[in-house]
Amino acid sequence: MMTIGYEELALGSVLILLHAGISLYYRTGVAVSMLVASVRMVVQLGLMAYVLRFLFTSPLPFWTLVAALVMIGFAGYEILSRQKRRIGGMWGYGIGTSSLFAAASIVTLFTLLVQVKPDPWYEARYAIPLLGMVLGNTMNGVSLGLSTLTNTLWSERDMVEARLALGHNKWQACETVVRQSMYTGMMGIVNSMSGAGLVFIPGMMTGQLMAGADPIEAAKYQILVMFLIAGGTAIGTSIAVFIGVHRLTDKRHRLRLDRLSMKI
Repeated sequence: MMTIGYEELALGSVLILLHAGISLYYRTGVAVSMLVASVRMVVQLGLMAYVLRFLFTSPLPFWTLVAALVMIGFAGYEILSRQKRRIGGMWGYGIGTSSLFAAASIVTLFTLLVQVKPDPWYEARYAIPLLGMVLGNTMNGVSLGLSTLTNTLWSERDMVEARLALGHNKWQACETVVRQSMYTGMMGIVNSMSGAGLVFIPGMMTGQLMAGADPIEAAKYQILVMFLIAGGTAIGTSIAVFIGVHRLTDKRHRLRLDRLSMKI
């Protein structure tokens, strides 16, 4: 397999620096965010590479579990940080993290035990990359779903409260908002699945092709991964949206937007 040197990586960053320069000139406000994100990406992937090297050589499943929990914990924090209107208290972090944990656990364990079937089933070489792919996409779906839920409940609060006043329960009153939130959370993966193969070649398939894998086998693995990502996104987004509605209403079927806090 061909290798990439540090010189090639440095040359690749020229495109980012060029765009940052243009953004600074036109004052788009993106330059600093892009540079910070680039540095974070390099540091995080570099550290992950060393962690994976350790995990792949360690026979203890304990370290694989620790790595998985850390990944889920950071993903939950990322979801919270992207919300303009956050659900206050530990609920804000807990909803995103618990929905990610449920979705990633179900999908990853199902894949390892039923489809990939490595020996042992918890081998880090398979478990961690699968978990990472599911988490990354599910995180985006959950984040968009929760953001749509809180923003729409805030902007459409008069409509929701009117339906509650007419005798609808909280689930009936929030039905339109729930539908819109779940639709928004799923649109990213739906677009990716629709364009895969025709508009673009997804990352996993591209990596396998560049490593010399047979195109048919690479396509089969990519199809499996897309199914897993779609399933994880659907499970995580649904859990997050329904728990969000539960938290932003109460047992007396009142809308509780006082439980929201604005991001400063």
